[in-house]
Amino acid sequence: MAKSPFLESIRSEIRLRGYSIRTEKTYIHWVKRFIFFHQKRHPESMGAEEVKSFLTSLAVQGNVAINTQKTALNALAFLYNQALNRPLGDLGFQYASKPRNLPHVLNKYEVGKILAALEGKYRLIFSILYGSGLRISECLRLRVMDIDLERCCLTVRNGKGNKDRQTILPRSVVNELSVAIDEAIKIQKTDNKQGIGPSLPFALDRKYPNAFREPAWMFIFPSSSHCSHPISGKICRHHLHDSVPRKQLKTAVGKAGIFKKRVNCHTFRHSFATQLLLDGRDIRTVQELLGHKDVNTTQIYTHVVGQYYAGTSSPLDLL
Repeated sequence: MAKSPFLESIRSEIRLRGYSIRTEKTYIHWVKRFIFFHQKRHPESMGAEEVKSFLTSLAVQGNVAINTQKTALNALAFLYNQALNRPLGDLGFQYASKPRNLPHVLNKYEVGKILAALEGKYRLIFSILYGSGLRISECLRLRVMDIDLERCCLTVRNGKGNKDRQTILPRSVVNELSVAIDEAIKIQKTDNKQGIGPSLPFALDRKYPNAFREPAWMFIFPSSSHCSHPISGKICRHHLHDSVPRKQLKTAVGKAGIFKKRVNCHTFRHSFATQLLLDGRDIRTVQELLGHKDVNTTQIYTHVVGQYYAGTSSPLDLL
């Protein structure tokens, strides 16, 4: 299928500004939807009114959540403000009325049952999600250099918002994680004999041609096969795709007999935050560990705690 020269130019602008591949895919997706919504009109022939009508349609006809609408807005703001250099200004459109739902969380016993139903690297992955509060993408992107086993902390690089942060590493996974690191380095050494190594950030392999041989750059959870780098096209070994642990989780949840809650990878991050609040940690600490820019984002977990775990007696039970 022929590539659109216009979309490829937008892709180039996104990469020029150092956005992640995930953000690139998201922005291109929303630009495409915007174009098709307006019967394939070129964005240069449209402006603020067309953007406003598209976003309003998402809220009114599409009934999307606020966060979905904001993601679309960010993509179109980049398109006009950055790529086309035609600032949109104040749109004044209708925000989505569908609020963000309170997340489902697991108590520590439920987490334990699910982890017991997992094996090997998958148990380690979900242990880190719950023990460190990571997103699944952040966990799978971890490299050897990001782990400090002595200080029991890890560094998340280029997280959401293109920010780095440090968070805690559970002492209970240190031994298992150390074994996983050794196994990953063995895979790297085998790959190196073929002139192949882990996928590296854009242009780093040109600046440091032998970086792919350094253990520090190896993914702790490497994929089972080689692939082409999405930007350079160079053959490399990427990290494990998130669809693999998701499938393992679905099976483990069934084995654990947890059917009354919607459980996905992000549930472990929600449960991490909720458990910290239950243990008496202040909300600013939780905010820092999660990497939230605004404490209001973290505030949702206080509502979860208040709804499910506050321990307040019902007036009826006092009769």
